[in-house]
Amino acid sequence: MLTQQDKEQIASKGITEEQVYQQLKDIENGFPFLKIEAAATIGNGILSLNEDSRKHYIDVWNDYKKNSGKTIYKFVPASGAASRMFKNMFAFVNADYDVPTTDFEKNFFENINRFAFYEELSDKCKKNTGKTVVELMNEGNYKEVAAEMLLEKGLNYGQLPKGMLLFYNYEDGARTPMEEHLVEAALYANANGEANVHFTVSHEHLEYFKKKVADNVERYAKRFGVTYNISFSEQSPSTDTIAANMDNTPFRQDDGTLLFRPGGHGALIKNLNDIDADVVFIKNIDNVVPDKYKDDTVEYKQVLAGVLVDVQRRIFDYIKVLESGIYNHDKLVEIIQFLQQTLCCRKQDIKELEDADLVLYLKSKLNRPTRVCGVVKNTGEPGGGPFLAYNQDGTVSLQILESSQIDKDNAEYMRMFTQGTHFNPVDLVCALKDYKGNAFNLPEFVDKQTGFISYKSKNGRDLKALELPGLWNGAMSDWNTVFVEVPISTFNPVKTVNDLLKKS
Repeated sequence: MLTQQDKEQIASKGITEEQVYQQLKDIENGFPFLKIEAAATIGNGILSLNEDSRKHYIDVWNDYKKNSGKTIYKFVPASGAASRMFKNMFAFVNADYDVPTTDFEKNFFENINRFAFYEELSDKCKKNTGKTVVELMNEGNYKEVAAEMLLEKGLNYGQLPKGMLLFYNYEDGARTPMEEHLVEAALYANANGEANVHFTVSHEHLEYFKKKVADNVERYAKRFGVTYNISFSEQSPSTDTIAANMDNTPFRQDDGTLLFRPGGHGALIKNLNDIDADVVFIKNIDNVVPDKYKDDTVEYKQVLAGVLVDVQRRIFDYIKVLESGIYNHDKLVEIIQFLQQTLCCRKQDIKELEDADLVLYLKSKLNRPTRVCGVVKNTGEPGGGPFLAYNQDGTVSLQILESSQIDKDNAEYMRMFTQGTHFNPVDLVCALKDYKGNAFNLPEFVDKQTGFISYKSKNGRDLKALELPGLWNGAMSDWNTVFVEVPISTFNPVKTVNDLLKKS
């Protein structure tokens, strides 16, 4: 099936032939749906913290930052262009009508002066056409305004990375999401005057992203009195997956070479694994708010981090007890209760285990990476749902599930999914080192059976694409997990340009 040229192409990407054959097998066979016990709810997998508890965990976090000497990072997936954010406006530019017709188009143009990029757009219009935005709109030339926003001749927003677009206005100028993440890092992720921020960026945008960061970082360092350590990475070619024809044979491009595609955000587990950090905050590039709405975000990020280091401390203490061999039955019961009640990790036949096997089981479940995930009340926004799900070893634990992982033909599972009270908006704080201070090898904790197949096309030909287990679901399925309810005000994704008009 594979030619010598194929083998050389595969090797050049850092992929083995065995991996390619396994990927083709996965595409042909698909992936099993997950077995679900219940949707996580308040009191059954989700913590709801009162004001006193929140203050306690913020104190825990601030003490950790000040006294632990540990390395803290903010990890921001920022790959890819913002083209999907402007899907509606591209459609308008290519439409067979010239004036705003849909509700989306009308909303955009009626409020165009409210966008943070308005002044830059008007200047670009003036430079290229001799007319401002208002003048072009007054003469009915709405399409030119949209084209100046989207295309390379203008702002090129249709191709720039989302992190580089102007999102919010301030008295001293508009900010990009990249800048908002620098601000956030200073407010909750800096330790003793240092803030480490890591952006994952697509190859074509890397140099532009680096330049924009370099142009802005000193301003925020001076404003917040911190030293920023900014790093970047690209999604590794070795995490690309082979595409297949509809008959599951390798998809070949017009020149006869194999087609490989990025393996989805789950590939970023490798980027995360390469960071030498004790605690890492993870949040998407577009989930930011202007300063006047940041209080909730900053408070709850510290709460999540405080819960994380508190849970981690207890995990480490219990592992050390088990390692010492000095414990009695009551202590084992205490550890089991912590595992079942705090980490919601349960094993039906645990009472049948002999003490020696029980200790091995407890060690294996405790000595894992740990994450605390913020979950918000379900308001219909897209996102992974918090569930209690079965693992391949028969245990039940907390998982973030996407709709693609749930059997649509199972009425009970669909009821759980649609009636779930909360969802996860990619709001995680993670602990990446073990009780001895050694980094976990994160790929070892990926459930490889949680990928999925999507259907795409290339040059008019249909194809099957293999998506790797997602970064916050399958790629972290074998982590210790805690869910904490956070307010909806901490979740402000910008999926379309008009989302920038919403009141946070």
